[in-house]
Amino acid sequence: MRGGPRIIVALDYPDAAPALALAGRLDPRRCRVKVGKELFTRAGPEVVRTLVREGFEVFLDLKYHDIPNTVAGACAAAADLGVWMLNVHALGGRRMLEAARAALEQRGAATGRRPLLVAVTILTSLAEAELREVGLAGSAQENVERLATLARDAGLDGVVCAPREAAGLRAALGPDFLLVTPGVRPAGAAADDQRRVLTPAQAVAAGATHLVIGRPVTRAPDPIAAIAAIGEELGD
Repeated sequence: MRGGPRIIVALDYPDAAPALALAGRLDPRRCRVKVGKELFTRAGPEVVRTLVREGFEVFLDLKYHDIPNTVAGACAAAADLGVWMLNVHALGGRRMLEAARAALEQRGAATGRRPLLVAVTILTSLAEAELREVGLAGSAQENVERLATLARDAGLDGVVCAPREAAGLRAALGPDFLLVTPGVRPAGAAADDQRRVLTPAQAVAAGATHLVIGRPVTRAPDPIAAIAAIGEELGD
């Protein structure tokens, strides 16, 4: 589950039709796909089941953050959909993180396959002034490292982090911890609403293991060529 394509295409569409249309043009051997809140809320679990049936490894990006029992139940339900990876908010605290991990371990013992579990640290759209507004003292990097360490200690497989935080996390948390990085933009692409961005090659050099890439692929005139160009940049 840790090998395979490093590129995760974010299917951030408002409904299932365009998401599945793009997926029908993609090669599951070259990329994984991400289903987020808007698509999941409109299309429901069936869009995930369809993508899994078509051979894709799906990152379910719903960022669960609730009391431990509720998050554990949600993680178990996600595992039953056959997802490859899902995420929770590290700000939910140690007991929530451990409950999520335990729920997936239980499902894995029953099925022989456990989805990867990663934690969101600090959203890549947040600037440091905005962190202060919500009561988080210190720099973005300090908050990310504290929350990532908590996630590791709670038994999670990795974290979602901004590319510019990857090098510090890799040094602090060792070679085996997964670093899933949105906010990746190929050279020359618009940053959109991401604040802390790197190119794909820079992100991998900094220690990222997986790259979540949305608009540079989904809005490209030729999404297949866009993925191929990113793969060439990475040497894949």
